Amino acid sequence: MRFGLILSEAFTGLRRNASMVISVILVTFVSLTFVGAAMLMQMQIGKMQSYWADRAQVAVFMCAAVSDVDTCTPGQAATQEQIDAVKATLDGEALAPLIRDYTYSTSDEVFENAKSLLSDDIADVVTADQFNATFSINLVDQNQADVISEAFSGQTGVEEVKDQMQYLEPLFQALTVATYVAVGIAGLMLIAAVLLIATTIRLSAFARRRELGIMRLVGASNRFIQTPFIVEGVLAALIGSALASVAVWAIVGVGVNQYLRDRIGFITSWVGLSDVAFVIPVIVVIGVILAALSASFAIRRWLRA
Repeated sequence: MRFGLILSEAFTGLRRNASMVISVILVTFVSLTFVGAAMLMQMQIGKMQSYWADRAQVAVFMCAAVSDVDTCTPGQAATQEQIDAVKATLDGEALAPLIRDYTYSTSDEVFENAKSLLSDDIADVVTADQFNATFSINLVDQNQADVISEAFSGQTGVEEVKDQMQYLEPLFQALTVATYVAVGIAGLMLIAAVLLIATTIRLSAFARRRELGIMRLVGASNRFIQTPFIVEGVLAALIGSALASVAVWAIVGVGVNQYLRDRIGFITSWVGLSDVAFVIPVIVVIGVILAALSASFAIRRWLRA
């Protein structure tokens, strides 16, 4: 019976402050949507890094006829002895434990691959001897790419050592910055939601000040008096959380699965609905806890005033 009375009081407060409650719902909805989006973006970054870490290679480019670095002889490609020296280093005891496997492509093979990817017309512009013979190395741990670079830095016959993950770093950095922006906006909006909830509870308490006075006179406990107001804030936050959950689901279910997945081919590992199933409970819990704390703090201060 008391539970029914508490709910009745909470819904009464929601009706009396409908405009403020709608504001709380909207601000909570926007802020938690940003929280969910930030979590999904961080998950996406993790998936991309994990995917490319297993596939990105370290490329050791041997000297070509057009190479002009100090380790190359002008007008001369890497000799067979220099190529064998690189192979020996890769197969040596120092580097072998770090390497999963590697392949070697001659300049002719690289040239033919370039023609298949671009056009046979490039044969009118460049020749095979202008391409670098290349060792493509798959590492056990991509974080050890610097070890490979140091091993061949300055070695005669080697023009350059490139870690393919370096090409993806700007993308990861851009996504990380976007995540920070989303978190910052979400934080500001959550602060606004907390302040709105507190203001709504104070207005609701003020509107029912005579009823609260009577309840005190008849011996109602502070907990019994405070509970309807806390429930009022939690209900408003729950509605906002539900809307945010729908928005997060739409971001992945529609935005990612039906739009981005078909249009961005180089990203093969996307966040999915299983990730949404993890994010939604988190944002709901955040919304409920913030609402309960802010409502409890507001009504306690009002009752002590």
